[in-house]
Amino acid sequence: MVRIKRSVNSKKSRRKTMKNAKGYTGARSKRLRAAKEQVMQAGADAFTHRRDKKANFRKLWIARINAASRQHGMSYSKFINGITKAGIQVDRKILADIAVNDPKGFKKLVEVAQNSLDA
Repeated sequence: MVRIKRSVNSKKSRRKTMKNAKGYTGARSKRLRAAKEQVMQAGADAFTHRRDKKANFRKLWIARINAASRQHGMSYSKFINGITKAGIQVDRKILADIAVNDPKGFKKLVEVAQNSLDA
């Protein structure tokens, strides 16, 4: 049988970990054990924060819609309820964009929402 040498793969694995740990503070970028732990933790945080990012953007959009709708004398919840009853299907991302970049268009949406609530 041929003897299997693991040196190349071991060094490749270590090199990869140390490369990923580049820029970390102190021993976390110099020593393998500390670097391994930090790289694993960074990966876990990156995974979690990719999920959190979606919620953070939704909060931002809601805050922008709320601010814009309150300028026209309507709360966020009444505005959303009104455009839902009016049958307008626009997501919060687009509504926030309209609120920021097209105030006149947003005012018309507020009027439509108000009319559907009154009816």
